[in-house]
Amino acid sequence: MNPDEKLDLRDALKQRIIIGDGAMGTYLYQLGHPIGVSYEEFNLLKPANIMEVHRLYYEAGARLIETNTFSANREKLSRYGLENDVVAINQAGVRLARQAVGADAYVVGAVGSVRSGRQTNITTVQVDYDLQQQIEALLSAEADGILLETFSDFSEIKSALAIIRKISDVPVICQFATEDSGLTRDGIPFVEAFQQLQANGASVVGFNCHSGPNGILRALEKITPFVNGPYSVFSNAGLPGYVDGRYMYRATPQYFAETALQFADLGARIIGGCCGTTPEHVAAMAKALELYIPSTDTTPKSQVIVINEHKVVEAKPEVELPVAEPSILELVKKRHTVIVEWDSPRDLAIEKFMKGSQALKDVGADAITLADNSLAQTRISNMSMGHLIKDRIGARPLLHVACRDRNLIGTQSHLMGLHALGINHILAITGDPARVGDLPGSSSVYDLTSFDLIRMTKQLNEGIAFSGKLLKQKSNFIVGAAFDPNIKHLDKGIQRMEKKVAAGADYFMTQPIFDVTQIEKFYLASKHIDIPIFLGIMPLVSGRNAEFLHNEVPGIRISDDIRKRMAGLEGEAGRRMGVIIAKELVDAAMQYFNGIYLMTTMTFYEMTVELTQYIWKKSNRVDLPLYPPAK
Repeated sequence: MNPDEKLDLRDALKQRIIIGDGAMGTYLYQLGHPIGVSYEEFNLLKPANIMEVHRLYYEAGARLIETNTFSANREKLSRYGLENDVVAINQAGVRLARQAVGADAYVVGAVGSVRSGRQTNITTVQVDYDLQQQIEALLSAEADGILLETFSDFSEIKSALAIIRKISDVPVICQFATEDSGLTRDGIPFVEAFQQLQANGASVVGFNCHSGPNGILRALEKITPFVNGPYSVFSNAGLPGYVDGRYMYRATPQYFAETALQFADLGARIIGGCCGTTPEHVAAMAKALELYIPSTDTTPKSQVIVINEHKVVEAKPEVELPVAEPSILELVKKRHTVIVEWDSPRDLAIEKFMKGSQALKDVGADAITLADNSLAQTRISNMSMGHLIKDRIGARPLLHVACRDRNLIGTQSHLMGLHALGINHILAITGDPARVGDLPGSSSVYDLTSFDLIRMTKQLNEGIAFSGKLLKQKSNFIVGAAFDPNIKHLDKGIQRMEKKVAAGADYFMTQPIFDVTQIEKFYLASKHIDIPIFLGIMPLVSGRNAEFLHNEVPGIRISDDIRKRMAGLEGEAGRRMGVIIAKELVDAAMQYFNGIYLMTTMTFYEMTVELTQYIWKKSNRVDLPLYPPAK
């Protein structure tokens, strides 16, 4: 066929099913190329290898060939020092595919997500720049269309489509990665997402990756009653297993042939393969569909409108959650409210921790908050100790959740565990880097920022998992955010507070303040923040403790006056002066803030017990038993 006579891809799909190609990266791996390198750079370094893969897929029957450019954006290439080669790699990708296959094949520029479904600090402006740079390079090389594949966020794929439509009318295929959740990772039902993409110029919509054929079949079945095709599907060859030191995929070519027919019956008009698939899988699908005649039924799909509130697929609890005691948010609106930090033991012995917890409960602390391995020091899991003080003592635990120690899987699992235990007050924090702690060789994960953690915890409250999957229950987390009022540029810090409120924070807990004038300054700067603020106060225990905190601990600044008053004091004398100073700070804080956050230094819980009693005395609270003062 003369290339000038080749139909536009959109017109061709009205007449027949087009077989897509299979995997590039995993196939190169199967051919012996090492992992940990940029396969996209092969467009420049090993063009013959890339052309050979394209040729094998074409000979197997593929007539839609993806360029080897899935990760060829600036963000991904920068990991290999290739950020200046974006244009060259993408243009070479189109050229190699074109040279390797016949004129009857459609060469589409493969564009993957910049964020790749991860929570990163990359801004939307950067994402849009990276997408536009790659797309323009592919179009300048005259790709027949663009394939947006393996996107998790609706917002990102919508931006990519808008970029294309501003500069070109080429066919655009929009594909989400799916795990049978029915939702994008940012919480948009696939039905609504596809409808919006089609309204904004998408030529084909569909799914690829993450799931094998069965998962994508289920996802496709859910959208076909509401979304008009044509659809595209590129399934993984099942889940990979690790066998004899290599990753292996189990789904056979025969299985792909059988499921290709099912995809075709559902209206898929582009059918190919993703991770783990090979030319053999493509050949099997091509043979199975060789005589397949697509339906000519043009009956419109249901015009059900899926609104932004997602009522079509809204998650509903199977059982009603029990009525909880008043939250700290409810309490702090009515009276002074005290949160006391009392950290998990660094040893296996828990007797003193439980004794201190009981004492804090007895004097009416409204919550006992447990850090999440603060300063990267290994402690007993705060989830375990939080459960014990809730179950055995009846105190309310408020757990810090750090981004440092858990990836996305571990973080959601941890939050789900807290929900199952009935622990719903948390503080979302970044976490001190592992290198400063007692196991400096440990890795710091940081899949999430504290902003991401706030947003995604609130997503669980909507009954939506991190992946976008609908849950059978909604959590009821009350999510706090941390703030350091001692920073040099307080105005910039206040702006950060505002962003955390926008992300969904319900309250703030601050680092300790050791200056009465700073308390008033912080109040004046933050009084427009419309969620509660619990001001941090930490009783010092010695002069050395004061110097250590001031000089070595991030986020803590102690005034010169207080350091002079603590200088040389140790033991009981140091602790007594520490309580006196803390009471002065409490006096100032209670003028401006209903929320007080007391931090227990070392294991001297008697000091925070006394300070809690002092707060109740000042606020005229008389419904609590007395407790012996600290010594």
